[in-house]
Amino acid sequence: MQKTVAVIGGGIGGLSACYHLTKSSQVFKIVLLESSSRLGGWLRSTRREDGAVFEHGPRGIRPAGNAGKNTLKMVSELGLENEILPVTSDNIASKNRFLYVGGKLHKMPSGAAGALRKVPPFSRALVSSVARELLVKRGTQEDESVHGFVERRLGKELADFAIDSLCRGVYAGDCRKLSVRSCFPPLFRAERDYGSIVLGMAFGRTEKAAELESKLAQKSREEGWAQWSLRQGMQALPEALEDWLRRTGRVEILQEVEVQRLERTAGGSAWEIKLHDGSIKADHIISAVPAKALSSVLPPGTGPLSEELRRITSVTVAVVNLEYEGLILPVEGFGHLVPSSESRGVLGIVYDSVAFPQHNRKDGQSTRLTVMMGGAWFFEVFGDPEEVREELLLQTAAQAVRTHLGVDEEPIWSNVSLQKDCIPQYTVGHWERIEKIRQYLGQQSLPLSLVGSSYQGVSVNDIIFSSKRTVERLLGNKQTHLDTLGCGRGLFTPSK
Repeated sequence: MQKTVAVIGGGIGGLSACYHLTKSSQVFKIVLLESSSRLGGWLRSTRREDGAVFEHGPRGIRPAGNAGKNTLKMVSELGLENEILPVTSDNIASKNRFLYVGGKLHKMPSGAAGALRKVPPFSRALVSSVARELLVKRGTQEDESVHGFVERRLGKELADFAIDSLCRGVYAGDCRKLSVRSCFPPLFRAERDYGSIVLGMAFGRTEKAAELESKLAQKSREEGWAQWSLRQGMQALPEALEDWLRRTGRVEILQEVEVQRLERTAGGSAWEIKLHDGSIKADHIISAVPAKALSSVLPPGTGPLSEELRRITSVTVAVVNLEYEGLILPVEGFGHLVPSSESRGVLGIVYDSVAFPQHNRKDGQSTRLTVMMGGAWFFEVFGDPEEVREELLLQTAAQAVRTHLGVDEEPIWSNVSLQKDCIPQYTVGHWERIEKIRQYLGQQSLPLSLVGSSYQGVSVNDIIFSSKRTVERLLGNKQTHLDTLGCGRGLFTPSK
């Protein structure tokens, strides 16, 4: 029987879902609905005529793990191999990462030698914390905060400085509220399965999926890539996906179309998607929009699902790109993070010119920086995102560069991007919310699947991999992991 799948949301999750749907002959029609005028979501780059590229969202992707290999395979299939800008593990941007503590930059320990020495701002060598961790008893809680977990196992200093900063850099969030089980699953599993992070990391094994291998993934291992970007910026990835989808002729792409509400058709086996000026019927919906956005359009009879979706909140981040004349950095590396005890508003500064000098302008030397601000502290520091002035954000970012890096020069170019509700917060108990959502979808046999950053990973790799697995399960691939968020039966599997 001919089937129609509607994908709501044209970010990297929705585009990836459509990409994998087009590979199946089982799907007759695919419709992608995006409320804005562009596809790609948070993957957005500014390309200047002089060759400079500035990222307003993610700026690098790691090649490691199954999710990393999956992305590289897709990149290869899209014909982007020659566009990749790899950063190897021996690059200074990979080796040098800093913390800004006590008004000073401190290089984070790296390698065996770094672990054996006492390095400020820490009062003892990292190896002593690792040795102590082996003696700590296994925790008994189903979940706990990232800060509580690390403080219990590795000590207060690592929790207050390193992990606090890391959570601000990855999630723009408060490690005292974020869930270790959902934000750092390998750490949680290591303690649960081996009684120790150290033992879990040493003896734990990740199941390797042969179908995810590609020549590009093999190359990344042989050359020791730590991360990679694209010559035209990360926006080139969703652009390549969009081009692929349009060339297949199998996806109807509707932009500037806002979903008003979702209604079940007679019998409840399909959907009618109500738009501002009409409606679309679909046998199955893949939602790639934030959880809160989906909750607002679900039908009245799905109250329990809507309630759990609304509990998944997100934070707003101000991304300020700055360009300076000449080479002005006092140190070289990927950048530095700032713990919440040092500054509530400034999360960190990325030294873009160091990792990806290919994105600098072609005429003359310059330094590109990105200042990240706000996150879980946005309202506290800057007020309502709807009312904040760009001038305030720019002034705060430029002052942070002056204070943290000792740069007296004024930027010669700047851009302020306010990314509203861009990073979901996996707070303590997030896993329970996800489990309740999964159970509800299965029990109700809703023809609905959920992908995107609201659920099981905020990185580009996580989102793309989740979309792939969701489509595979939808199409009845029995080898797919069963931790996807979708209906209890495949789209083409008869219900019992």
